[in-house]
Amino acid sequence: MASSPALEAEQAPNLKSQPGPGPGRPRQASAWIPVLICILVIACESTQAFGADRTTGPLQHFFEFLFHRHFTQPQWWRLHLFIRKSGHFLGYGILSIAWFRAFWMTFRLENALHQRWRAAHWLAMLGTLAVASSDEIHQLFLPNRSGSIVDVMIDCLGGLLMQTMIWLWMRRRLRSLA
Repeated sequence: MASSPALEAEQAPNLKSQPGPGPGRPRQASAWIPVLICILVIACESTQAFGADRTTGPLQHFFEFLFHRHFTQPQWWRLHLFIRKSGHFLGYGILSIAWFRAFWMTFRLENALHQRWRAAHWLAMLGTLAVASSDEIHQLFLPNRSGSIVDVMIDCLGGLLMQTMIWLWMRRRLRSLA
């Protein structure tokens, strides 16, 4: 989408006038709280207590109760794998949104709305990759966990999907402001 600097300058004040914390440190601090919460949740889930060997029993009982049926062992292992990988995808997608929000709220590139937009997307993906990679490296050192490049890719795909959705939503919103 090509736009002129004058159009970007007109749109920037419209985005700044949105409700939220005031300028300065309180706004910047509130921007990063969701990122910290997401990272803390991921760090907790990355412990021995949330290994597949520890979650399979409670989750199997819950899903058998929920669906009113008994799963055979092969059926359960496939479902358990799907649940765990979906958790990766969704959890890191949410983290990606939090990263984008934090960068969007703290970057103030006057008259450069598209630069701010691109920077927030790229940095959100970079942050998602960094947390996913460090999480999997951490799991290499736990006796009942294993680090996996496949999990990092699933995490990044969740982040990429969310960034794509944000991009489409913002593009539509910016066009409606023009």
